[in-house]
Amino acid sequence: MSENVTVDALLPSRLAREAHRMQANRNELVERLARAIDRDGRTEPLKGLRLHRESAPTECMHGISSLAFCVIAQGSKDVFLGDDCYQYDPMHYLLAAAELPVVSQITEASRDQPFLSLCVALDPMLVSSVMVEAGYVASRKQANARAINVSPLDGSLLDTVVRLVRLLDTPAEAPFLMPLITREIIYRLLKGEQGARLRHIAIQESHTHRIAQAIQKLREEFDQPLRIDDIAQELGMSVSSFHHHFKAVTALSPLQFQKQVRLQEARRLMLGEGLDATSAGYRVGYNDASHFNREYKRLFGLPPLRDVERLREAAAATAG
Repeated sequence: MSENVTVDALLPSRLAREAHRMQANRNELVERLARAIDRDGRTEPLKGLRLHRESAPTECMHGISSLAFCVIAQGSKDVFLGDDCYQYDPMHYLLAAAELPVVSQITEASRDQPFLSLCVALDPMLVSSVMVEAGYVASRKQANARAINVSPLDGSLLDTVVRLVRLLDTPAEAPFLMPLITREIIYRLLKGEQGARLRHIAIQESHTHRIAQAIQKLREEFDQPLRIDDIAQELGMSVSSFHHHFKAVTALSPLQFQKQVRLQEARRLMLGEGLDATSAGYRVGYNDASHFNREYKRLFGLPPLRDVERLREAAAATAG
């Protein structure tokens, strides 16, 4: 009885020490990221490690997610996939398991306390390797896992992230130590509540893997007519099964997915290559300019030319 009381009495102090250690790690992460990226924008100081800083909340930004583990050191962010919204902050991490058109918005940031985040790129082959070494066996009968989700960031995972960011001060050690730390991150993710999502990445015959193949094909051939029957047949799936599993993973229908990829590419062509709206629409697969303009406005909120002008003015103001 007295032994139990002693153990129970120790629990609060252990919890307090753990809370203190996590807060110290969070503070260190903020300090190191603020030093590593001292102005707004994005950078990749080490291959596979991307940093982001913003000094004010942002408008909704359209982009393509990638297979990555993302942590916020300071601030908060919303990520929208279809009709679903994923909110995360320094207490949570986001795991993205496929290349998907997403909308993101930084909701908490200021000049004194800027938004600071990092993303670690994950290689499916490396995930598979860690699974094998750790003895994880994934059933091919698992249900689909949504391609993006958010979970609490525990102390062990946070500690691993801090050790990774410390490599920014010792770049000569990074080529050797970063792969080891990345493997540890994957191992801890596999042990956590999003382990099933990561395990899906490594299952070659799973529905999720086949949908990933379809996503890759749609991204590469976004300007071509969408032939659902042909894609489903290539994947060994019925059309109805393909539709069901595609939406289960991406939260979008194949047509919605293709449309968003097309429109984001058209926006890039107008901004980066100076194409007019008609030419950009034609390049991404739209033969009807009015149809392109309508769908562009529906996604981005403004007609193509006005949207591009607004983005250029915002970029010029930021640069000034």
